[in-house]
Amino acid sequence: MLQKFGFTQYESQVFEVLTSSSDALDATSIVKYSHVPKSKVYEVLNRLVTKGLLLTSFQERKKLYYALPLETTIERLTSEFKANIQELKEQDYSLTPVDDRVWTIQNKQSINSLLTNKIQTAQNSIYISGWNEDIESVLPLLENQKDKGIEVEILSVGVVETIMENLHILLPDEKHEALEQHQLVIIDEKDILFAGVEQQIWQGITTKSRPLVKFFTEFFHHDVALTEITKKYETTLMQDEDIKEILMKLRY
Repeated sequence: MLQKFGFTQYESQVFEVLTSSSDALDATSIVKYSHVPKSKVYEVLNRLVTKGLLLTSFQERKKLYYALPLETTIERLTSEFKANIQELKEQDYSLTPVDDRVWTIQNKQSINSLLTNKIQTAQNSIYISGWNEDIESVLPLLENQKDKGIEVEILSVGVVETIMENLHILLPDEKHEALEQHQLVIIDEKDILFAGVEQQIWQGITTKSRPLVKFFTEFFHHDVALTEITKKYETTLMQDEDIKEILMKLRY
């Protein structure tokens, strides 16, 4: 009977036995009349109790089960069905668009304008790295976003003056052959802008592609970690020529 309402066969068999009985029954009697295996009957009974279809009591150390009046059960199932129908009607089935496209951009001024716009849209976090002159140009905006409760973390190549925490300063060695001027901003770990100089022209990409955003976020934290490790153990690291040669080849 209850199978038509989404209940299992065993649940239906147990419920039918209890509904047809004028007296409360224990598990042994339920097994006898419902033909539900003894190994399964307690599991089934507990589910029906949890669903609010059975009353329970104890008599002479036996747990007894009694079905709610059929009218009550029908009313409950009807009410639940109507509620599910209403929820189905109100469900929003629109798909959230996923933009995995990668856009390219050129021109330093255009890149700076897009960088500023992205910083202004941040709701939760801003991770930004670049040379100090580029960081300083957006520092007041970053400080303002920090005052609003947005997490801001900065990695600057060269010194910048700010009272903000989460500031990491890289002072490159003159032999640092791989270091190139760049800008990276990650907004809410959902949107990135990465730009650098190619053939003396500023070029960049911006995307919300999840794999790329994840990659650049890990890239940022990798740079921060290397900066702080190098700063703390600089004397030791630079005395080892093999390690020094490796560090000088890194972009960070």
